[in-house]
Amino acid sequence: MADKLTVKATVRETRGKNENRRLRAEGKVPVVVYGGGTENVAATAELKDLAAVLRLDTGVNTVFTLDIEGAGASDVIFQDRQIDPIRGRLIHADLRRFAKGEKIEMTVPVHVVGDAVGLQEEGAVLSQQMREMKVLCEPAAAPDFIEIDVTSLEAGSSLHVSDVKVPSGIEIHESPDSVVVAVSIVRDAPLESQVEEGAEPELVGGNAENASTENEGSAE
Repeated sequence: MADKLTVKATVRETRGKNENRRLRAEGKVPVVVYGGGTENVAATAELKDLAAVLRLDTGVNTVFTLDIEGAGASDVIFQDRQIDPIRGRLIHADLRRFAKGEKIEMTVPVHVVGDAVGLQEEGAVLSQQMREMKVLCEPAAAPDFIEIDVTSLEAGSSLHVSDVKVPSGIEIHESPDSVVVAVSIVRDAPLESQVEEGAEPELVGGNAENASTENEGSAE
């Protein structure tokens, strides 16, 4: 698990559309932090810092630390956000704050590593059927991704959710029987001969009739 990102912020004393426009012009984003059993806090953070969080593989599911000057630091996650439809940039965000010991359900990507032994067989292909999983854990234990080693996976076999190992404190919230990755054999079907050797192609409909008429005319 990579080190958690920390985003610096300041308390927002004034509100309103004009103030928000001024902040955005300065490269900042107004945010509202709520949850965690404490009062909501209106704050301002740098756009580049919040954008860096959203660019991670976990995107909006990333748990990061928001350090508000004068209000302290806490673990947060994006609860809602507004994107400028023209410029495609973040213009406002609601951040959910977590209480100590609180667990959250989040979606994390699945990374497959290793070369499956079954791929040595002719026609064998590996298919990854789950590219992300839902997990339940405390924010501090949130994984950046779940890694699955397929090195020992043989042809015709598969790995299920029940086979996936995760660190203590993390629960996978997916059906245990769901297939995560599999190695299957794909063979080309033999081509069947459409016309027997030496046989004349069959003419049907009007073409056959015309051909017969023409042959009769030639005979005369």
